[in-house]
Amino acid sequence: MPELRPHTGRDADVADYVLGRPGATEFLDQFVPLLSGVAEGYLREGKRFMRVAVGCTGGKHRSVAMSEEVARRMQEQGYVARALHRDLGRE
Repeated sequence: MPELRPHTGRDADVADYVLGRPGATEFLDQFVPLLSGVAEGYLREGKRFMRVAVGCTGGKHRSVAMSEEVARRMQEQGYVARALHRDLGRE
């Protein structure tokens, strides 16, 4: 949608669009529990942090919205999680 192009995945209208696409919720519903399982293993081994990369073609819309939602869901489970966006602002 051209009107969303100047915005980023941190903007509600873009995030709603990305997360509303077919398969987005299903992906997150499978991906986040997988990350939780890996995180539990890391904690058992005494690791202090885990880094996960999510990419897309431009790094401004899809990957940003998905990363923000992954971080939000991980926080809901009690993890300290934050989304950092390497390419945001480079356009």
